Amino acid sequence: MIIEQIYTGCLAQGAYYIESEGEAAIIDPLRETEPYLKRAKEAGAQIKYILETHFHADFVSGHIDLAKKTGAKIIYGPHAETEYEKYTAKDGEDFKLGAVTIRVLHTPGHTPESTTFLLLNEEGKEHAIFTGDTLFIGDVGRPDLAQKQGSVTKEDLAGWLFDSLRTKIMTLPDEVLVYPAHGAGSACGKNMSKDTWDTLGHQKQTNYALRADMTREEFIQEVTEGLLPPPQYFAKNAKLNKQGYESFDKVMKRGAVALSPRGFEAAANENDALILDVRDKTSFVQGFIPNSIFIGLDGSFAPWVGALIKDLMQPILIVAPEGREEETIKRLARVGYDNAIGYLEGGFQAWKDAGAEYDQIETIDLKALAKAFDQDTEINIMDVRKPSEWSAEHIDGSINIPLDFINDKMSEMSKEKTYYMHCRSGYRSTVAASILKARGFEQLINVHGAVAHMEAAGLPMTDFVCPSTGAA
Repeated sequence: MIIEQIYTGCLAQGAYYIESEGEAAIIDPLRETEPYLKRAKEAGAQIKYILETHFHADFVSGHIDLAKKTGAKIIYGPHAETEYEKYTAKDGEDFKLGAVTIRVLHTPGHTPESTTFLLLNEEGKEHAIFTGDTLFIGDVGRPDLAQKQGSVTKEDLAGWLFDSLRTKIMTLPDEVLVYPAHGAGSACGKNMSKDTWDTLGHQKQTNYALRADMTREEFIQEVTEGLLPPPQYFAKNAKLNKQGYESFDKVMKRGAVALSPRGFEAAANENDALILDVRDKTSFVQGFIPNSIFIGLDGSFAPWVGALIKDLMQPILIVAPEGREEETIKRLARVGYDNAIGYLEGGFQAWKDAGAEYDQIETIDLKALAKAFDQDTEINIMDVRKPSEWSAEHIDGSINIPLDFINDKMSEMSKEKTYYMHCRSGYRSTVAASILKARGFEQLINVHGAVAHMEAAGLPMTDFVCPSTGAA
């Protein structure tokens, strides 16, 4: 028996490859099928099952394409209604995979169809659970992401989750391994650990949601309090996973079109395309195509794309470091952005070499910001971190407009004012500055430098302010 966790850091997502006696199962695959096909081919195994723990909201699964390429059966648990062919398993149903068995445990709560898959080893002993978003390491799945179904509330789902954990999961032996669908960084939970697997016994000791003395009412309250609104693309991804989507190969082919600077400009105008620049933040501020938006590949790329670009079918043109164009198209498709229509051949340097117009964003370091603050304590400092980050520590007098809400809060800003923009490291402030710049805000000064170094740079800091209920 082989169990392999295939972890993708950008999405904090774990897919799984299970193999026994030449048969394989894939649990919660990402959009691209090649890693799973390659893994099975190297082992001389046949993919027999594609197991989906639920309708994922934070990425588009590769289950449909993988099934078409392998003939494998797509399996969901109870109450999963789809518009494509799949097998709906019964609670407690077993599936043989070589010499091992995979048992279906219906564990509603994160969503109504959420299912945990229990792996029984060659001796029939409980070995591991693949919990999807039902149980994380250090947390449980948030109960407010399910697509609307009648009058079911997040409190109802939280109650179901309590029951599922107590009757289906916590009754298993302590030595059972826990393999969740996500780790720290995912928006599918509130307090996930950086660890990507654990034993069930250790989770019973350390996970707040598995306390033995916890009442159902206490669980519902703790799991539902403090939930921020989910990113806007979550419901759209869940819908794609339920209804189906265009093949990944077609999406890649459409996007992998190299365009000259002139062709790139023409495509932008003809298609009303969004120009997405995915280089590093330092390169971007030094020069970029006018009206382009920065979301760097080396940050939390896919989640920020999903949070900030509202139309999944928005035509997108890509400016990427040379050699990373196809990576960009793939990572867009992982979260349902399937309409990349080409990239700038030769990257931004080709644009400059062609003598085309480009723009810049003034960028300063922390010492320069401290000097500006000393000269005028009334300057507008915009902190684009999360409210919890701002509440813990921020520059005196700064305003908090989290990057997640920049599009919604733009009407509250003035194009006549100068804004000094910062975050934890400069990534999010560069994203925010690019969005504002594209919307006609010209008086922007971006600050690159870590929050941890602000006090040392001479900036006055405020600690431990009660969190605001608003975004700003």
